[in-house]
Amino acid sequence: MRIKKITLDNIRSYSHQEVEFPEGSILLSGDIGSGKTSILLGIEFALFGLQPGQRGTGILRNGTDEGSVILEFEVDEHDVKIERTLKRKKAISQDYCAITIDGERREISVTELKNAVIDLLSYPKEFAKKQNLLYKFTVYTPQEEMKQIILEDSDTRINTLRHVFGIDKYKTILENTAVVLSKIREERRIKEGMISNIEQDKSMIFSKEIDLETKRGNLILLEKERLLKTEKRKEVQKEKEEISKKKDEKVRLHQEVEKSKLMILTKSETLSNNIKTIGLLKFQIMELRELNFEDTKISQFEHEITFLRKERNAVSEKNVYLLNEINSLNMKNQENEFTKIKISKIEMCPTCLQDVGPVHKGNIVNKFDSDTFENKKKIENLTLEKRALVEKISEIDKQILIKEKQLKDLTILKIRSQDIPEKEKRLNDLEKMNQSITKDLELLKQHVDILNSMVFELGKFDNLFETKQKELDDALKQEKNAEIRVAELKREIEVFLRQIDELKIRLKRSEEIKSQLAYLTELENWLSKSFIPLVSFTEKNVMNRLKSEFSKLFSEWFGMLVSDTFNVHLSDDFTPIIEQQDYELDYAYLSGGERTAVALAYRLSLNQVINSLLSKIKTKDLVILDEPTDGFSEQQLDKMRNVLEQLNVAQLIIVSHEQKIEGFVENIIRLKKVNGVSGKD
Repeated sequence: MRIKKITLDNIRSYSHQEVEFPEGSILLSGDIGSGKTSILLGIEFALFGLQPGQRGTGILRNGTDEGSVILEFEVDEHDVKIERTLKRKKAISQDYCAITIDGERREISVTELKNAVIDLLSYPKEFAKKQNLLYKFTVYTPQEEMKQIILEDSDTRINTLRHVFGIDKYKTILENTAVVLSKIREERRIKEGMISNIEQDKSMIFSKEIDLETKRGNLILLEKERLLKTEKRKEVQKEKEEISKKKDEKVRLHQEVEKSKLMILTKSETLSNNIKTIGLLKFQIMELRELNFEDTKISQFEHEITFLRKERNAVSEKNVYLLNEINSLNMKNQENEFTKIKISKIEMCPTCLQDVGPVHKGNIVNKFDSDTFENKKKIENLTLEKRALVEKISEIDKQILIKEKQLKDLTILKIRSQDIPEKEKRLNDLEKMNQSITKDLELLKQHVDILNSMVFELGKFDNLFETKQKELDDALKQEKNAEIRVAELKREIEVFLRQIDELKIRLKRSEEIKSQLAYLTELENWLSKSFIPLVSFTEKNVMNRLKSEFSKLFSEWFGMLVSDTFNVHLSDDFTPIIEQQDYELDYAYLSGGERTAVALAYRLSLNQVINSLLSKIKTKDLVILDEPTDGFSEQQLDKMRNVLEQLNVAQLIIVSHEQKIEGFVENIIRLKKVNGVSGKD
């Protein structure tokens, strides 16, 4: 990886600044507070964003609401540009991210950008969740942070280095293995409980299989017994059916007897009715023959009826005349009354126009009263005459009715007298029919006697049928009982088979569990006795090898910075041990330059060990040193030239306010701060 350019907008003390980085060694030079470290923080922010616990206020320029960093670098011959922005809302947060690789730009999330950077730098995937530890300890660690690692307690330091070296996986493996072992032991206890009845199940299967064979033998015997019962039932049923046929024959014959009796009764009734009809016909023929019909009597009755009808018509006409006369007289009386009323109201004569006096009115009224009286007398006489005529009409109607009835009777008798030949023929037919019916009755009576005899003969099968029915019922009951016993035994066998199958399934499952238990036991033994010791041994050997290499490099780098009177190495927990003339010196009692030398040697050794261990990472040729000579004496500063030459990296960025360092590097970028704003000098 080689950094090419960084652009800062509203980042810490920078308003806007572009800084280009050439290859080789580069010194960011300037007074304290000129903004040198801000550039390094900008590079770190561009690559990894805000780190856990890092606040945006430490990056965004005071008094501004937005800021951004654009970092351009080269990795594996790919040109990469990363853009990140910060925005002040309720809090300062990352607002926008983008990455451009070989001209192809993508806007992505904060997490996606960090993963993309991890991939570009070929950092192991597990470091994606470890903040940016690997970058810190291979590329850029502020000097004070390295001193802090040295001063940490041994557990914290060793755990930090585990993360950095990427071998905390051994610890994770051991912890996970302990969890797995706990689960295996728990599973073992469960499975041991599940197979505790395995021998009892085997014994039960053996016992039930013996009982099953016994029941199967009993089933064969019961099946034979059931077949015998069925055969016996069929035999009795067949005998019963034969008797039932005889019984049905008796019923049929009895029905035939009843039918024949009904025919006898019907024919007897027909014979009796025919005899009565014959007597009636003989009487009617005799009566009709005795009658002497004369057509003159019929003509006489017809003449008399005609005369009576004419007489009635004449009387009716006279009655109508009288009725009209009565109505006419009544109308005249009504007119007289109306005229009287009208005259009584007249004051002047309409003809002569003279006054009409009371006397004249009285004379006229009297005349009308006299006419009315005469008319009423006539009406009374006419009414009496009319009443007599009505009575006469009624009498004539009675005579006509009597004559018409007599004429009708004579006519009927005449018609009936014409039916004598037909009646004689019918009489002859009925006599012949009676002869035939008499013969049929004799034959039917003989047939009934024969049928009764046969019914009597078949009557003996009634008791026999009842006996066979009882015998059949008993046979059916025995057959049913046998079938029930067979069915019950079959159900018992099915239950036994199901129980045996269930036991075998359970036993098979138990055997499988037993096999699993053996595997779990073997696995537990292997994990606890082989795997865990192997991982622990591997971890110990790796740590020992790292410590050995780390200690050797630490001694070499420290020897280049400090006089040979010191002997340095690392303890098992990677704590620097400084000895002088066989006396161990406490880190706190060293001079400032010596403490800086310890931290720088530790830092450079750690860088080499990590790059050696993780040989595929793309930041091997980049080292950033922040104030690596703080507190150095002139003599130590001179030795710094050898240290920088020994680093042998493609790009070295140093932050220092020491003027002497300028002679040790190939490129110098001078920075200054004017009115609170940093920039290039």
